Amino acid sequence: MASWGNEEPGVRNSQEASVPVRGWGARKEIERFATGLRLMTSIKEQAAISRLLSFLQEWDKAGSVGRKNILERFIKLNSGKTGPELEQEFSQGASLFLMRLTTWLRLTYMNGTCLEKLLKSIGIFLSAVSCNRYLVEFLEVGGALTLLEILGLEQINDVEKKEAILLLKMIVSCGRKYKELICESYGVRSIAEFMAKSKSEEALEEVQSLLDSLVHGNPKYQHQVYKGLIALMPCNSPKAQQLALQTLRVAQSIVGQVHPTIVEFLLGTLRTMHLEVQYEAIELIKDLINTEIRTNLLQGLVDLLKPSAKDISKFQPKILEDPSVFQVSAHLPVFLQQAAAAKAIGILARGSMAIAEELLHMRVINNLIYAMGNQDHSNGQRLASLTLEYFVQTFPVVEEHVHKALGDTLFNLFMSNAEELYINMDSIQADILVSNKIDISNALGVITSKFSLSMWNEWEDFKSDDEIDEEGETAKKDVPQV
Repeated sequence: MASWGNEEPGVRNSQEASVPVRGWGARKEIERFATGLRLMTSIKEQAAISRLLSFLQEWDKAGSVGRKNILERFIKLNSGKTGPELEQEFSQGASLFLMRLTTWLRLTYMNGTCLEKLLKSIGIFLSAVSCNRYLVEFLEVGGALTLLEILGLEQINDVEKKEAILLLKMIVSCGRKYKELICESYGVRSIAEFMAKSKSEEALEEVQSLLDSLVHGNPKYQHQVYKGLIALMPCNSPKAQQLALQTLRVAQSIVGQVHPTIVEFLLGTLRTMHLEVQYEAIELIKDLINTEIRTNLLQGLVDLLKPSAKDISKFQPKILEDPSVFQVSAHLPVFLQQAAAAKAIGILARGSMAIAEELLHMRVINNLIYAMGNQDHSNGQRLASLTLEYFVQTFPVVEEHVHKALGDTLFNLFMSNAEELYINMDSIQADILVSNKIDISNALGVITSKFSLSMWNEWEDFKSDDEIDEEGETAKKDVPQV
């Protein structure tokens, strides 16, 4: 109590009062700063909104040339941006610009006004990370149907159609429901038709990637994609055939069950003079040889070795009916198919003894000898000789019958150098080959090959007398005693 008396009047009260005075002042400063910040933020927002409105007005008032320039600037400044970055760029109003782009697309896509840049600009929105709503907005106004229609328009070039394919790839990459949406919109047909007609290799590779995406993770429509790929095989574009065959191998492994029409179309691709297409066709044949169409495939290949007169005349172009034109070239597709069949049979037979024996029962030897006599196509003769050489070296019964059919002179020429037999053969010997009637199907036994026979002999030699005696003693032990 005494201590209170020693204090100077008003000192304690002034000290106590100083605290609330300083706290009040600080709060006032904070409030003034916050008010200023809100004012500054509001000014920035208003400025940003004003810039957005000005930009949209510029777009709305611009003609085709002006809009082309706007698109060029947009592509240059915004490629690769994420969804949040685009929203920041457009003051949370990026959808307003996307809506204008999609509207202009639907109004002008048939005449191709700035179509390439327009599609690229839309692609910036669809590929933006962390903003799926742009995709939804684009699809809600029929964007997918517009892209598919673009693929079928003749007046639009392949460069612009390639951009449409890229947008379709962006759509299907977002999940199964988007793949189903494309397929439900008859997308597979539109994409396949474009692939069959396109002359751009870059566009075709993008289409292949798109079809590959549609066949994966799309169980409801994977058969539709599979059938579309089969339908592409007879097209006139070698690049499209090659890519379709590549994708078909993948699709076949996914689908599982083989469509029966694939045999006819697949064998038809062997008429090509493009080795890359032939390679893919033979690879697919190798994949399918262990499926339910094995017999049909093998028999089809054997039949191609001996085309009928109807088959040869079937593909003759009208321009070649002129007698002054060398007529052998008219039969070239069939002869190419004959040579490819001989090559494929050789590959399959060397890969599997079971397949080789099946082919023997299909009279493959008769048809190979016939192909060897076709002096109008030397490569077919060479490939048929090499394949026949394998059968002769592998199966003793084949060697015996071929020797009888060819005679000593021709057979010795064949055995000395099968690959060059067609060079050393005259027209009479060629006629002998073409008119051969060899049939070894009745002479085939259970063990028909040298390989099988040698294995049997090795097994018999492996069993020594001691082992046989030992087996006999073992057998005696197993007999129950009476």
